[in-house]
Amino acid sequence: MPTATSQHESPASTARQTTAKRLFLVGNPNVGKSVLFNALTSSYAVVSNYPGTTVEVSRGKLSLDGGEWEVIDTPGMYSLRPITEEERVARDLLLRDEGVVVSVVDAKNLPRLLPMTIELSLLGRPMILVCNLMDEAETAGVSLDVKALSAKLGIPVVATVATKGAGLDELKNLLVAQAAVPARRIDFSGSLRNASLVIEEALDGASTSRFVALLHLEGDSAAAQVAPIDPATLARAQALLGDARPSAVCAEVARQFREMASAVLRSAFVQGMGRASRWREKLDAVLLNPWTGFPILALVLYLGLYQFVGVFGGQVVVGWLENDLFLSHINPWLSALFADYVPWATIRDLFVGDDGILTMGIRYAVAIILPVVGSFFMAFSVLEDSGYLPRLALMLNRLFRVIGLNGRAVIPLILGFGCDTTATMVTRVLETKRERIIATFLLALAIPCSAQIGLILGLLGGHPLAMALWVMTVAAIFLVSGTMMAKLMPGKQARFFMELPPLRWPSIKNVASKTASRMGWYFLEVVPLFVLASVLVWIGNITGLFPKVIAATVPVMKALGLPGEASKAFLFGFFRRDYGAAGLYELQKAGKLDGVQLLVSAVTLTLFLPCIAQFMMMKRERGWKVTLIMSAAILALALSIGWALNQLLDLSGASL
Repeated sequence: MPTATSQHESPASTARQTTAKRLFLVGNPNVGKSVLFNALTSSYAVVSNYPGTTVEVSRGKLSLDGGEWEVIDTPGMYSLRPITEEERVARDLLLRDEGVVVSVVDAKNLPRLLPMTIELSLLGRPMILVCNLMDEAETAGVSLDVKALSAKLGIPVVATVATKGAGLDELKNLLVAQAAVPARRIDFSGSLRNASLVIEEALDGASTSRFVALLHLEGDSAAAQVAPIDPATLARAQALLGDARPSAVCAEVARQFREMASAVLRSAFVQGMGRASRWREKLDAVLLNPWTGFPILALVLYLGLYQFVGVFGGQVVVGWLENDLFLSHINPWLSALFADYVPWATIRDLFVGDDGILTMGIRYAVAIILPVVGSFFMAFSVLEDSGYLPRLALMLNRLFRVIGLNGRAVIPLILGFGCDTTATMVTRVLETKRERIIATFLLALAIPCSAQIGLILGLLGGHPLAMALWVMTVAAIFLVSGTMMAKLMPGKQARFFMELPPLRWPSIKNVASKTASRMGWYFLEVVPLFVLASVLVWIGNITGLFPKVIAATVPVMKALGLPGEASKAFLFGFFRRDYGAAGLYELQKAGKLDGVQLLVSAVTLTLFLPCIAQFMMMKRERGWKVTLIMSAAILALALSIGWALNQLLDLSGASL
């Protein structure tokens, strides 16, 4: 699997010679593009941000007999006329740099995906069509004549199963032989053809002129940046369309692309109905029907989050690592070692004190948080590889529309249960600024990360009623807050479309690879934050700042019905939410929290301020003003709801 290092590209650093051997992997999400990228680039990959955006682009090296190729895995896209920022970045990459375009499609869904391949041919770049997932196509009863398809398109076509390496040698041989050529020139029909020719002539027949002509006719602002034309020429072309609106032109272009694809596939593709395909259709119907889908979701959450992440990861593994390994052996050994060789008490406190880097920071990160994060990443990878998540998005689309979002928001919100910081970055897949703001706010307010979930499930594991009330309270706050934002935020609801990958048994190799990659990210990005938090706590303690802050917030804790020591947990919660939950875990072990206090503290901490890492990501994605307003509202909501919940439980005399 490629090793990825995060870095920012400047426009200068990304400049390329037009003669360089470059390969663009282009295609819809869920067609195996990233698997193909990993197979081609081996361990020579870098993940970096596209200049001026937060969209990550993977680049790798492929060494062949014909020389070295730069392989670029473009963000998933449905069209060269973009909706999301990812699609804009993918299009800009293709327009900016010369190279071979490898259009990757799901073989069994060719009728739906081939129109984008035809659209890509307008760029005039050398092309190869990769029909991936051929094993699933055969299982579904699909018959594909690769030679006939290649003859009709005029470009090489390769059938592959990227997960098994099938067809990759043929693809590499085509690159070595420089067999990639521009696809056959396509001709539109009717007035669209005449209008396009007017603009193409004005562009002097450049390789991308036909595509740029469409952008002008569709009113895309990118057209003027790529290849401007004089207003008189554009007006003459538009007059040939009867002054049709850009939306009508877009619809006509899409219709003609579909007709062209149908003509190409007429004798090259036969859609069958295999036994597995019928079985998957029936299972899809069960998963997408709310009456059966929600009980299945509840079962997935119970087995995946509660039993596997909460009980196994958060209790069994955490108990062994923390009690049997760290507290019984590692911490005492470290304390003795520093006592023998470090005579300065202040320095000893930095490393092995109650809040030391090694005895608390590393212990929290490795013994308490790591098992929970690791088990969550594994569970998430299983759901991702099975194809369940897009179906969950479709099922929840109607519910999400109530809170101003659509089913596409399931992806960042589900990712939030792994890491809210990463999920905040992924909100850019949403179409409108309105959706991105709503999703960012809900992630910061009511979506606990995997480590926090595991610890809270561990806290409430012995109090089933308290756990049920925690789930219901946080879910209610999520829905009410989202609904209120949907009413207050200006703007229209975005349309929703999502590609459904096939349902499949998760691959052990894929799950292990994805889990290992995410665990690597955890060590690189999160463990240093725990070390930093320990250093800041140490500085705060020796300067007397933290004791003063904790003392000042004790009355707030008392108002919530919590012991004063909880102030420390909430203060740490700002460094890392899971750090705060670990503090509550320590209080519970000391017997200082009863069932009611556990519920109030769990709810308040779940709704509490985003951690520093998420706060900085919010600032990066949404700007200072929006981030500060959100944070102030979240703090007020968390404390108000915690106080109200404590008052309600106190008045009812509840004992949890």
